[in-house]
Amino acid sequence: MDRTHGQTEQHEQPTGGSAPAAPTAAATPAAAGPARVVSLTAGGFALTVNPVDGSEIEPLRPGTEPARPAKRAAAARAARAAAARPPVLPGPAAPARPLLEREEERERLVRLLGRGRSVRLTGPSGSGRSALLDAVADRCEGLAPDGVVRLSGYGQQQPGELLHALYSTVYEADQQRPGRAELLARVREIGAVVLLDDLEMGGTALDELMRATPECAYLLAVTPDTRAPSDDSHVEEVFLGGLGKADCLELLEAGVGRPLTDEETAWAGDLCFASEGLPLRFVQAAALLRQRDELNHHAEDDEEEEPGVFEERPRDAVHVPLPTLAEGAAPAELLASRVSESARAALRIACALGGELPHHAHLPALVGDTHADTAVAELLACGLLTPVGTRYRLASGVARQLEEVGYGDTAPEEARTAARHYAWWTGHASVVPERVAAEADAVLAALAGADVVAAVLLARTAAPAFAASLHWEAWERVLRSGAEAARKAGEVAEQAYFHHELGVLALCEERLDRARAELETSIGLRGALADKRGTVAGRRALALVVDGETAGAAASPPLRLEAPGAAAAAGEAVTVATPAAAAPKAAPVPKVAPVSKAAPVASEAPTTKVAPVAPGARVAPVVPVSAEAVTRMTPVVPVTGRSDAPTTLSEVFEDAFPLNPKPAPPAAPRPAVAPPPAPGRRRLVLLAGAGALAVVVLGTVVSLALSSSDSAPPEQGPAVSSTPAVTESATTTVNSGIDPAPEPPVSAPPAETSAPGQSAAPTPGRSPARTPSRRPSPTPPKSPPTTPVSPAPTTADPSPTPTATGEPTPTTTTTQTGTTTSVSPVTDR
Repeated sequence: MDRTHGQTEQHEQPTGGSAPAAPTAAATPAAAGPARVVSLTAGGFALTVNPVDGSEIEPLRPGTEPARPAKRAAAARAARAAAARPPVLPGPAAPARPLLEREEERERLVRLLGRGRSVRLTGPSGSGRSALLDAVADRCEGLAPDGVVRLSGYGQQQPGELLHALYSTVYEADQQRPGRAELLARVREIGAVVLLDDLEMGGTALDELMRATPECAYLLAVTPDTRAPSDDSHVEEVFLGGLGKADCLELLEAGVGRPLTDEETAWAGDLCFASEGLPLRFVQAAALLRQRDELNHHAEDDEEEEPGVFEERPRDAVHVPLPTLAEGAAPAELLASRVSESARAALRIACALGGELPHHAHLPALVGDTHADTAVAELLACGLLTPVGTRYRLASGVARQLEEVGYGDTAPEEARTAARHYAWWTGHASVVPERVAAEADAVLAALAGADVVAAVLLARTAAPAFAASLHWEAWERVLRSGAEAARKAGEVAEQAYFHHELGVLALCEERLDRARAELETSIGLRGALADKRGTVAGRRALALVVDGETAGAAASPPLRLEAPGAAAAAGEAVTVATPAAAAPKAAPVPKVAPVSKAAPVASEAPTTKVAPVAPGARVAPVVPVSAEAVTRMTPVVPVTGRSDAPTTLSEVFEDAFPLNPKPAPPAAPRPAVAPPPAPGRRRLVLLAGAGALAVVVLGTVVSLALSSSDSAPPEQGPAVSSTPAVTESATTTVNSGIDPAPEPPVSAPPAETSAPGQSAAPTPGRSPARTPSRRPSPTPPKSPPTTPVSPAPTTADPSPTPTATGEPTPTTTTTQTGTTTSVSPVTDR
């Protein structure tokens, strides 16, 4: 009995394991026996569950892949279905409850399932959905090749675990958990009638479950608040309501075991109206009447017996009246007050565990009574418990009613006691992993309500058992709870273990990003603890993550960003994605510096001009020649070059300092771009330009010195204003043959044609010798220089010398003052 309570005598020594001895076995889970090492096959990996140092994972060796699993025979399916039912309780068997007023619903469900249709049975809690599913299962035995499969959907929000449960029920695949691809391939071949009780899943998750098993017909038992399936799922709806008054009275008489009195019949009619005919309320009402009969019967027996001298018992018998209508609608408090003390202690444990009642074999250790296992049958007969899969939990509304009267006041203490008991039990060598998986909900509830020390201990012992039983949803939940509890308790070694197990679990489920994060955290913690064995195991698992990422990258090659081709004609740079394959070599392309849209593009060659892309212009595409993914940048504007070398100084400055570049006309694409000129040629051109500039400056200085003292002011005459900035005219002289030959006129040499946007600025009253260069000047000169071709002869008289010609000889004088140009002709006087 001490072993049952989780206690060991001080003289007992552990029979195996690596944990040190301690007074209690709950503190040393490995003290009961050697560590259980289980080998599993998870997808393409071989998993070894090691409770001491952490699980080890490696790829399957060639030739060790498991064969295709075979389906179970009818006898094996029947044995598994019997094991899935709730356990047989000790004590006398409870009488079977009749299924009343459900014949029409049962026939309709069987007919729809026989046609291969899926049905959603909707009814409130306590309406008898589980009893109706049992009746339908008996009628659907021969409808499908794989028989009838009973599953529990309580607490299931995703279809993954349900698919794995369906796979393990139909196929003989012990210690094998297939990968997702193999799982989907196997479940598509299952043809069965699947009964899902207490399902909490709907919407897209339910659609995914039904798409994965197209050959199965589902009967889904849900409550009205469960999310409805999508419109495309084509699921039939069957609503399950309450019973009529006659059926309620019949159910009440069957529960009491005798005919009802008139007073009880009237009370039952009022209860039927208040509870809307829910069968659960009349099961509880029958328990209230049985307890009342028992109390009144004991009172009658006491009246017949003579009380003893020392007995303190009232001499007047007290008649127990019928319960009130409020007590009949919420009977949990009254029912709990009339059960045994062990049953009330079990109710306190169930309230502390969120409504989950432990297996009846654990109640003697949790309650402290050797006969506490009979409390489950007592509570089930009262209607305070309801079966859920292979276990029992509090019926709908019972937990809330009990917590209101104080049954939840001792919840922390009860949860801590349950956690320490389950820590000892799950770590015992005689407990098989499948038995631990059957108690998963109670273990997780105890883990959630325990303190951090008890939670770390329970998670450390229960996690390997859940992994070995292939109940991986519970394995992940207990690992996450254990990691959080270890962080709060400061247990670094245990925290590293939990993170390592989470990484291995994510790797088995092909979640590589999560696996990398968890394994790197575990390796860091174990490195701080100098745990060499744990670090090596973590690095081996991390190497498998790297291999998986590499294989995934090879399966989906990276994209290559290539320069645009003809799409660049619209004036925008386009990025083209091509697979990373080796491309043929192309003609050599000159290197172009990458630029942004706001910066101008300058070429390395001195004769290259930069202009924006004009419509129709083409840019030579850059073809990569390597097999690796590269990104090449191309300029937004095409590069054009001058075929001839500059011949004038203005062209040299225009090339070096472009002011307003002209748009390049569309030109036909050339097969290859000429190589840039040699650096020596560019240097010679710049030197020649600098020399020409020096000669011009020197001539300007000499002209200014000569014209400042010798030049005469122009003769007054009619002034003509014109708009053009520069006006040029030639001097025409007509000789009549009588007049003497005229003197050579003073005129300006022919000026170079200025480009659009360029303007000359000569000094008023003087004839410019040449057109100024287009080199930008920061400030205009006050007196621009003029270079006369032939200076006029000077005389003592400062007045101008007239020219004797038959026709007037106009002399063009260009004056730039703002925007006005004046031309003064010289006439013959």
